[in-house]
Amino acid sequence: MKNLLQKTGRFLLKAFIWFLMVSIGSVILFRWVPVPLTPLMLIRCAEQGYSGKPLKLKKDWEPLEKISPHLQLAVVCSEDQNFIHHHGFDMQAIEKAMDYNDKHKRKRGASTISQQTAKNLFLWPSRSWVRKGLEVYFTFLIETVWSKERIMEVYLNVIEMGNGVYGAQAAAKIFFKKDAISLTASEAALIAAVLPNPRKFSAANPGGYIRSRQAWIVNQMALWGGKLNYKN
Repeated sequence: MKNLLQKTGRFLLKAFIWFLMVSIGSVILFRWVPVPLTPLMLIRCAEQGYSGKPLKLKKDWEPLEKISPHLQLAVVCSEDQNFIHHHGFDMQAIEKAMDYNDKHKRKRGASTISQQTAKNLFLWPSRSWVRKGLEVYFTFLIETVWSKERIMEVYLNVIEMGNGVYGAQAAAKIFFKKDAISLTASEAALIAAVLPNPRKFSAANPGGYIRSRQAWIVNQMALWGGKLNYKN
């Protein structure tokens, strides 16, 4: 029994060390290297195959300087207005969400762009405590190793923006027949408006709710002066 416990302990220790090496190494690697695929992309492809639907995976990596500044600002205004200032976690937003969730059946999240990037790049979609704990760990890593510009670059290249559509360039091509760098403020706001649920809503066929979100985001962008300053 003692030998079994010792072997189990050594195995768990080795597994933990390997996890640290692989996770930290991956974060350092993706500080410079474009991300080829994410777990979510593979999961969506598996879901398509299982349901008998045609395989759809549209993605085109673009450096941040080739993605419209309007879209960079739009996602901040829509998803995380403290993105430039926080270190991965918006404690004020978390407190507000907890207070709201205590009083309402429909839950509200408080994930930052950094957290969404960590989840989209390294993890899988679920609401388990294990996944949330790993999200915290990877968020800390990317905030430590990456710049805010790199976090935004990866976020806008891997995030799901429609059914089988990932990243700004693919979304711009499919929805507006143009490159991501050419997106207008209105078009950028429309893409940002569907991000909370890109499989339910579509930038190609927006309804009244999405149009109202788009208008709100455009107004927020104007209040920001129409530009995102990463040096604040």
